[in-house]
Amino acid sequence: MGIGKPVKRALFAVAGAILVVVGVILLVLPGPGMLLILAGLLLLASEFPALERYVDPVRDRAMKAAEDSVASPLRIAGSVLAGLALLAAGVVWGTVPGLPFGGWSAGSSLILSGAILFALLIWSYRRVQARRGVS
Repeated sequence: MGIGKPVKRALFAVAGAILVVVGVILLVLPGPGMLLILAGLLLLASEFPALERYVDPVRDRAMKAAEDSVASPLRIAGSVLAGLALLAAGVVWGTVPGLPFGGWSAGSSLILSGAILFALLIWSYRRVQARRGVS
């Protein structure tokens, strides 16, 4: 019984740290970096209460970044093109033998990244439209 809490805490710590690291990487690469940092920080703060003081500032920046990503048709088009490129790269990496890190493990992660990008883009767009009072 006593082993459950340390294991849960370790799993949350590892998952949260991975999300934060991937989010930081995506700050310079195309992707929802701030949202992943927020997700990782929320996981970490659930097990380490001292981190809760960082949640609100990161949440504010993540929501601002999400809104900025759909602020203009040009940004939306760029995000859609990036998502399509990720999907296409995933299919290519999954089907073309001989590529570096080729195979469906790399291909499926690229496809998943594209799907996440589209989901977050749709979520951001709906959030901005709801704030503006547009249905």
